[in-house]
Amino acid sequence: EVQLQAFGGGLVPPGGSLRLSCVVSGFTERYYTIGWFRQGPGKEREGVACVAHDDGSTLYTNTVKGRFTVSRNNAENTVYLQMDNLKPEDTAVYYCAILPTLMVSLRPDRYTYWGQGTLVTVSS
Repeated sequence: EVQLQAFGGGLVPPGGSLRLSCVVSGFTERYYTIGWFRQGPGKEREGVACVAHDDGSTLYTNTVKGRFTVSRNNAENTVYLQMDNLKPEDTAVYYCAILPTLMVSLRPDRYTYWGQGTLVTVSS
């Protein structure tokens, strides 16, 4: 059974930092991408960042470039999302998901397996 567990959310003031983790288990394909998505109050789910498992290629949405960094630790089957200089508009439930092909994309409809979300609240 494929499972993704996302954790690391919390309450942080504007300008603060958080690191989210996504642990993947039960998925044995070589070529896949892990994406981070978020869904804010009253908003649609949007792609934030993703990283390819094999070569580490990354893709970011424009609103987080220069503030968020996605990385992977293949030995531990874990993907991280380092979020710096957080803004109130980053408040959302953050999800990680698997795209089981050799490509990078931030389109949610291309992702097959999803984990539960972790809530990030940016507020003073």
